[in-house]
Amino acid sequence: KQWYQRRVAITAGENYKVSYSPGGATQNTIRVAQWYLKEQDATTFVGCIGQDTFGDKLKACMKKEGIRTNYLVDPVVPTGVCAVLITGGNRSLVTRLDAANEYKHTHLISPAVWSLVTDASFYYIAGYFLTVSPDSMIEIGEHAIKENKCFSMNLSAPFLSQFFKDPMTKLLPYCDIVFGNEDEARAFSKDFGLNSNDLGVIAQKIAAMPKKNSQRSRIVIFTQGADPTVVFKDGKVKEYPVIAITAEDIVDTNGAGDAFVGGFLADYVQGKDLDECIQNGAHAAHMIIQVSGCTLPDPQS
Repeated sequence: KQWYQRRVAITAGENYKVSYSPGGATQNTIRVAQWYLKEQDATTFVGCIGQDTFGDKLKACMKKEGIRTNYLVDPVVPTGVCAVLITGGNRSLVTRLDAANEYKHTHLISPAVWSLVTDASFYYIAGYFLTVSPDSMIEIGEHAIKENKCFSMNLSAPFLSQFFKDPMTKLLPYCDIVFGNEDEARAFSKDFGLNSNDLGVIAQKIAAMPKKNSQRSRIVIFTQGADPTVVFKDGKVKEYPVIAITAEDIVDTNGAGDAFVGGFLADYVQGKDLDECIQNGAHAAHMIIQVSGCTLPDPQS
């Protein structure tokens, strides 16, 4: 039955046109950041895939885009897939996490992978990983503190602050930058007792939560679709308008938030000021919602 369900999900092309692209929230963010940075191996991604065709395709795509990878390959569980059903400019997601749920902390601390961690200066992990290997996130967070490197996380989904509150509570003190959207922010506020629906207030309260690295003030960034992006940094809330777009030009909103983070981080790691980083994030999101999936243009275009 499981094979039949999976088969239906990936062969729907018999009735509808299907396009394929590399995916996963963090992986899409890294792909967008790499697209802006352009330099070969400027970014690295670590995760888990299956020993199958989709896993091979994923590795090939990431290599083509100039991203260094080191995947844990599960010999039994297949590579995770997500079917995105597009209706107008809206989306519905049907996900099978499979191997993405099988990542092991032992892989992270293996010499080959840990050397990639120590070589990096900035870290980004989606909150979804709290459901898989929070120990791995803490391990990287500890290293980031020890070396005064930047560690960032995305709230990722409203259910995480409700059902994975304990691991999220343990991880937040390591976070120098917290990303999220308006729904995730308000869910977090409810689940953590912040007693506000105002995004600026929520951002301020998250920024004031316990933090291990006192050398870096926490930045909190909330996107909210077509409405302004809310940012809290150094005691101040600031709103940034998004790039205007007509409804007719919106193809697929899937991956817009991940793209925003990728665009932001691409500028942030280069030491650009916050205004520029936000603007680049907005540009990335604006670009991605005009195509199907997280499909990136030719870097030379």
